[in-house]
Amino acid sequence: MFKTAEHLYLQIADKLEQLIAKDVLKIGDKLPSVRTMSEEQGVSMSTAFQAYYHLEAKGLIESRPKSGYYVIFSPRRMPEMPKVCEAVKKPSEVTVHEMVTQVSQDMRLENITRFASAAPPESMLPAAKISKALIQALRKTPFAGVGYEPVQGNPDLRRQIARNSILWGGAVSEDEIVTTSGCMDALTLCLSAVTQQGDTIAIESPAYYGSLQLAETLGLKVLEIPTHPGTGVDLEYLDKAIPKFKIKACLFVTNFTNPLGACMPDTHKRELVRLLEKYEIPLIEDDIYGDMYFGKERPGVCKTFDTSGLVLLCNSFSKSVAPGYRVGWTIPGRYLEKVLNLKRHHSISSPSLRVQPSPVFWKTTAMSIT
Repeated sequence: MFKTAEHLYLQIADKLEQLIAKDVLKIGDKLPSVRTMSEEQGVSMSTAFQAYYHLEAKGLIESRPKSGYYVIFSPRRMPEMPKVCEAVKKPSEVTVHEMVTQVSQDMRLENITRFASAAPPESMLPAAKISKALIQALRKTPFAGVGYEPVQGNPDLRRQIARNSILWGGAVSEDEIVTTSGCMDALTLCLSAVTQQGDTIAIESPAYYGSLQLAETLGLKVLEIPTHPGTGVDLEYLDKAIPKFKIKACLFVTNFTNPLGACMPDTHKRELVRLLEKYEIPLIEDDIYGDMYFGKERPGVCKTFDTSGLVLLCNSFSKSVAPGYRVGWTIPGRYLEKVLNLKRHHSISSPSLRVQPSPVFWKTTAMSIT
């Protein structure tokens, strides 16, 4: 019954979305009331409401008090695709420290819009529910969580992350997961596990400034790979660059890159994994934005196609639950022991507290709190 209702509301939403895309429904047009839509489509009021709610979540329509639903966006108004950056001739040293420091200082100012930080506004986060869950976790945790956790991380949290792997086509066990203090901590551990100072790594172009800063901190050179806004990194260019420049690892955001926004198709991800397997090159896959999708299904990850353990998947709850709690993790494949040793030397343990929040937290029911 549930699946049928879900299918019906998506059918209605898709039809309306097509009308908006074709400019049959234009920006400013008022949509039929929920009751009218229910009667016209022969569905329940709840199903009609869910269809509107789905379109509202995608930013296509909005609800106006005592007035109804209106179209506010059309794909026809989308700006042109960004141009692909020109290919670079050789790897380069990274010198972004001063720039990133200045950006970080300016982010504290109240009168600026923080484009440099891809994080949800605090006002949109369910702070009260999270606080309640934190108190419940504190009561349930043995000795109020004052003791050390295993270096690999809280078992319950890792078990829940393993369960959630089905959303991206995975089937991992809790023993394959290492919890971290946010996604950047996961990226640092993984990149440190597969490279040495002076090595060259491949990144997207343009790339997230945090990736550049991380490379600079670890003393790595970077080779920027031309990236298409629709398909991601140029695999043909990467294939030629790996042997030519002796690339030791790749660090890519495969879903909704920052700042380009590219989402690599699954066929492209599979091809990327096969390419890197040919050269035995590890891929640090930053999937921090993978849960922030608006389509029918969550986009997959390269880890789904990894059969040799060369993909080190990194993620966190920072974009979907709460950035300040710094709850991250990695599935490092064949590099598990190296990552665990680095974490043991770096932070000894993980935070003890874990929370059992409601299903609204992006289909997750457990998280660790710092």
